[in-house]
Amino acid sequence: MANPILAAILSFFIPGLGQMYAGDMKRGLIFLVVWIVLMIVAFFTAFLTSIITLIFDIYAAYDAYKLAQ
Repeated sequence: MANPILAAILSFFIPGLGQMYAGDMKRGLIFLVVWIVLMIVAFFTAFLTSIITLIFDIYAAYDAYKLAQ
């Protein structure tokens, strides 16, 4: 059984990692790819995308927490 708090922390810093830790590789890879794309776009558009990326990080942490429960 995965630890929900650890899953949330992992996914907050690297979205998708918490989902993979909780056992859902497909969902984890999707989150990871979306995060990588957002980070690439953030490099070019800075502020707006950074806010969107932060929101996505928080959602990924929440999703990993719920998945690990």
